Amino acid sequence: MRILLLGGTTEASRMARALAEAGLPAVFSYAGRTAAPVAQPLPLRVGGFGGTEGLAAYIREEGITHVIDATHPFAAQMSRNAVEACAATGTALVALERAPWAAGPGDRWIRVPSIEAAAEALPEAPARVFLAIGRLHLAAFAGRAQHHYLLRLVDPPDALPLPRAEAIVARGPFTLAEDLELLRRHEIQWIVAKNAGGEGARAKLDAARELGLPVVLIDRPAIPPRPRVETPEAVLGWLAHPADLGV
Repeated sequence: MRILLLGGTTEASRMARALAEAGLPAVFSYAGRTAAPVAQPLPLRVGGFGGTEGLAAYIREEGITHVIDATHPFAAQMSRNAVEACAATGTALVALERAPWAAGPGDRWIRVPSIEAAAEALPEAPARVFLAIGRLHLAAFAGRAQHHYLLRLVDPPDALPLPRAEAIVARGPFTLAEDLELLRRHEIQWIVAKNAGGEGARAKLDAARELGLPVVLIDRPAIPPRPRVETPEAVLGWLAHPADLGV
């Protein structure tokens, strides 16, 4: 057995610890988009594979028998590559993926299918917007330059494609008290976020509910069907009995 763990999330770090504690042979793969990734208790590789063919070649060359996709729910291309590469090489694959958030009483969510649709959902009148989507898709909001945007990023940005924007560099998880203070201090009126799920990034949604703020929530991209679990413990069970998930 040799395991490839595709990481970059809190769940991936938990999975890495579980694999290390179980003494299972595994390598942790980071995409390389963060300047200072979290240290892991497994051998580490950083950078892309070169698409589906590159990932398939890596699987063959390294003798990978199992792939755990614990990438971000919005890292759709990597997840699609994993599905295709594992199918091409006959490698067992499971997704460790947190459940999406669901609206509750008091939530003012506007569900949209894409980043572009999120930009269009913002009001025409200038507003103060907490743009909680990371740094890769900010250009989609350049056409809505009337708004003032607050960004919270893991790494300091080189430049921002938005004329009226302020960036805060911080790494989660964040508490409800922290996000309430943030939204109040910056007089935020709207929030734009991806439906990433999990507890580490949920505080901003809870804070929005408490303050009565509207949230433009971007739905997850479509990914081909694959076995999926929500906890590292379930992954360990899959590694021991892959047939239980239909693999």
